[in-house]
Amino acid sequence: MVSGDSQVRLHTASGELQPTPPFDLAQSLAFLGRFGPMRDEQAIGSGTLAKALRLDSQTIVFRLHDAGTVEAPRLAWTLYADRPLGPSTRDAALDRLRFFLSLADDLRPFYALAREDPVFRGVVERLYGYHQVKFPTPFENACWAILTQRTSTAVAHRWKRDLIARLGGALTVDGVTYRAFPTPRDVLRAPPDAVFAVVETLRKGEYLLAAAEAFAAADETWLRTGHLDEVYRWLRRIKGLGEWSAAFVLLRGLGRTERLLLGGDDSTFIHELQRVAASVYGSTLTAAEIRAIAQRYGPWQGYWAHYLRAAGHAPGPPPAAC
Repeated sequence: MVSGDSQVRLHTASGELQPTPPFDLAQSLAFLGRFGPMRDEQAIGSGTLAKALRLDSQTIVFRLHDAGTVEAPRLAWTLYADRPLGPSTRDAALDRLRFFLSLADDLRPFYALAREDPVFRGVVERLYGYHQVKFPTPFENACWAILTQRTSTAVAHRWKRDLIARLGGALTVDGVTYRAFPTPRDVLRAPPDAVFAVVETLRKGEYLLAAAEAFAAADETWLRTGHLDEVYRWLRRIKGLGEWSAAFVLLRGLGRTERLLLGGDDSTFIHELQRVAASVYGSTLTAAEIRAIAQRYGPWQGYWAHYLRAAGHAPGPPPAAC
């Protein structure tokens, strides 16, 4: 279908998705509305979401509308593009959308474990139906990790906005311009000076280019499903991604919830989990207590940590572990 627009003639496609229940889009929208790294990068309404994505060199805007219930969820979707949406492009966009909102996650085993945790059970009751909202791509997550290293959040936001404006894509739908974060190939196609001009430091520019080179050559299917330790080692080989950043990308950029890479008792991961857990469990947990609770959640350790983050609203940057 083709629709009119003040700037360009748009091509559209529409349909319906069925997330794995329970799924509550309102919970996803609430989290996204307070998720600092993606502040003001989408339009959020009552039961609606609109956002731009980049697929290769094309910008696509998706709109979602909640059309079901928590136990029988349905999401009506519409895609907008300035070029025809062939089946492969449409399927890639929908895959990215499902990934971004974790629509396929079956939370019932996680909730069953939570029922055995009398404190955390209350968190699940508050967030019932919330599927993890990830960064749309692991590359965007890696870039955010790099931008925030030894840098204030305000400055990192400015750099991210400039990267989007200079190297990403934009599409206007119904008078609203949506901007998408660049793909690795967008970054590599640009003159290197464009990256260094944004971040103003040689080191961060080098790290961003290294991440772009790595993710441009990566098989994202393998990153999402390959052996966790191998994927973690691959991330650590990217210049600029240390333990904190690699663990952050595993969970928040790839949805790898099956194990938390907590490091030693004095690691950043432990300290930040202690920080967010204190508001839920009522006191600061020891490193041993953090490990013991996480292990009880087995392959849902990452979800346990992320629900702590979502429930605690802890100040500061998003913890690597949650």
